[in-house]
Amino acid sequence: MTVENWFEGRVAVVTGGGNGIGRAHALALGRHGAKVVVNDLGGAPNGQGASHEAADAVVAEIRALGGEAVANHDNVADPATGAKLTQCALDHYGRVDVVIPSAGIVVNNRFEDMTADDLDRVIDVHLKGSFFLAQSAFRQMRAQGYGRFVFTGSGTGMFGHGWMGNYAMAKAGIVGLSHIVAIEGAPHGIVSNVLMPNASSRVGVAMGSGFRELPAFAASMDRIDFAANRKGDPGYSAALALYLASDRCARTRGVFSYAFGRYGEVPLAVSRGWQVEGDEMPGPAEIEKHWDAICRRDELDEPADVYDEYALVLGIR
Repeated sequence: MTVENWFEGRVAVVTGGGNGIGRAHALALGRHGAKVVVNDLGGAPNGQGASHEAADAVVAEIRALGGEAVANHDNVADPATGAKLTQCALDHYGRVDVVIPSAGIVVNNRFEDMTADDLDRVIDVHLKGSFFLAQSAFRQMRAQGYGRFVFTGSGTGMFGHGWMGNYAMAKAGIVGLSHIVAIEGAPHGIVSNVLMPNASSRVGVAMGSGFRELPAFAASMDRIDFAANRKGDPGYSAALALYLASDRCARTRGVFSYAFGRYGEVPLAVSRGWQVEGDEMPGPAEIEKHWDAICRRDELDEPADVYDEYALVLGIR
């Protein structure tokens, strides 16, 4: 791997930076010249407990490489932590250029048994934690006229995973959040994208096996030989994260995936579908009649925002 100072003079904030994918992002940013605020509560994969050890160890590694980093141990589930992290970056390094919210926990249960607490704990970390950090950093980036957000999505949110309804909701919400940051940030030099990483990590191991009560879903998973995956190191995902976080990436409002050595884009598109002729309102029978046309995927459009979809339908794009 060629190491270049892509981020010289840049300041990055990485949450969940003490372990797994977040750790890989933080180390890679430090290796490529960024000054890094490494946030990690240091708890278990289910969010319980706390320790300074994980974040402090990553900071020590970055410094050993000749880089600059500072640790933060606050809980991103606290709405006040976002502002604290932005202020930490400003106090130590004077700016904030890159934000990668990677903090995450898993609290799995079947959909019908999931409690309000199960839901809140996961959404507070993944979705609200990302929101409040992004909101605080966005204000500073707007003043600077530059910023990069790389939100952490998941195939669970886009494609589904049994026993992970709370996690899927949070990750799907992050896609919507990134879209808004991209749209509102565009006039101010702010770019926002979502990365769906894939790596061997503590959170992956902590998923449990309750979903095996779903035979078809369990069989889908059993096709995959995870032990043979030589490209499951979090560093593979970090390569894509760093490109998206760099000033070389002008692409915004995208969703990108890494899995088993493959880097790809997850298109957000709508089919050309069936256009109603005339003014008579159709009923369900007409929908059934044109169902194949509605679901055809040979021609897809990618709206730039909600009104761009309307413009595409009306032929005024």
